[in-house]
Amino acid sequence: MKIPIVYKTPEEALSVIQPNNRVYLHGSAQTPTCLLKALPFHADRLKNVELVSITVYGDLYVDKPEYAGIFHFNSLFVSASVRNAVNQGLADYVPVFLSEIPELFKQKILPLDVALIQVSPPDIHGYCSMGVSVDIARSAVNTAEHIIALVNPNVPRTHGDGLIHSSRFDSMVYCDEPLYEMNFSTKATPADAKIGQYVAELIEDRSTIQMGIGSIPDAVLKALSDHKDLGVHTEMCSDGIIDLFEKDIINNKYKQIHPNKVVTAFALGTKRLYDYVNDNPAFQFLDIDYVNDPHVIRRNNKMVAINSAIEIDITGQVCADSIGTYQYSGVGGQMDFIRGSSLSDGGKPIIALPSRTAKGISRIVSTLKPGAGVVTTRAHVHYVVTEYGVAYLFGKNLRQRAKALINIAHPDDREALERSCHERFKIF
Repeated sequence: MKIPIVYKTPEEALSVIQPNNRVYLHGSAQTPTCLLKALPFHADRLKNVELVSITVYGDLYVDKPEYAGIFHFNSLFVSASVRNAVNQGLADYVPVFLSEIPELFKQKILPLDVALIQVSPPDIHGYCSMGVSVDIARSAVNTAEHIIALVNPNVPRTHGDGLIHSSRFDSMVYCDEPLYEMNFSTKATPADAKIGQYVAELIEDRSTIQMGIGSIPDAVLKALSDHKDLGVHTEMCSDGIIDLFEKDIINNKYKQIHPNKVVTAFALGTKRLYDYVNDNPAFQFLDIDYVNDPHVIRRNNKMVAINSAIEIDITGQVCADSIGTYQYSGVGGQMDFIRGSSLSDGGKPIIALPSRTAKGISRIVSTLKPGAGVVTTRAHVHYVVTEYGVAYLFGKNLRQRAKALINIAHPDDREALERSCHERFKIF
């Protein structure tokens, strides 16, 4: 069904939002900033509007103290844009597996009144694409009472679950602005490069890989230049995938599910990546409750999950979302893929992290900081990689784990770790 395209101003479109509504915000590269910028226009008539999102970028405009009681962020993942507000008590955080967020919408645990999304212009049939952020957005638009679409010609038209007919929109707002970009390769350190090499050595030809976010996954991709016939099933992808794809190192030929296709839920990188996935049938952007389902993930043989951490204790407990009580990020999809890959035939779940922080503090610790959140339990951890090597923890007792992890800690931190290990386990 083809309908006439009638664009409204952001202020007109947002008039559908009422006091006490819960509003979903499209995330990552497609954060609808043009709409967020207009929300303060309605501040005088609104109160207690809850804004729900995962990662969002840019100025959020309504997270200022003067809007307390009017707009409130209830974040499902703490990204940089909401981090200060969450830690100052001006916003909230819901710890939840990424794969289970759609259930919060579907089961009306977090029922959505309005969804603010950013899409490509309608095609000749009236369909728009949710571009490079399908993830939880698919379930959000399926369940929200009202949908406001920010139509942007810079949004790629991607294949998969991200198509939505323009007749579903209450309002359409036109905005021609670049998508948010992130260049992970510029943030890589020599330690990241070494970690990338160690991880690459664990990856066999014909493996299917998942990469988390950041400079380490990007370093791993750069270290895979001698590999053959890799596949990709991942919650997110970045620019590092492009060169491997063009060299036929990633070709997805031997995947058990979705062969010949990259499966992802969202993409975050530079314009080069967004142009590359535009109308590219080799990339399938699918709903997060499918992509991150461990029972789906395990169906690919030799599934390798590569994720990072803030710190890990000597028994293998992984903190990946907080620095003590300071909420830094979120649970995300780490456990979804750690579990799925460990159940895969020949699979390898990998936690990769530098041995030290940029301030020289050990990331391998005797005990996690007070208040730290355990994202991945020690029972789930198999491989831990730093720039000093690989520790394999599966099947090892607590003493053996401690020894293995101390061996890959920074050399200057090992003596202190050994002392604490002796006090706890009576070894060394």
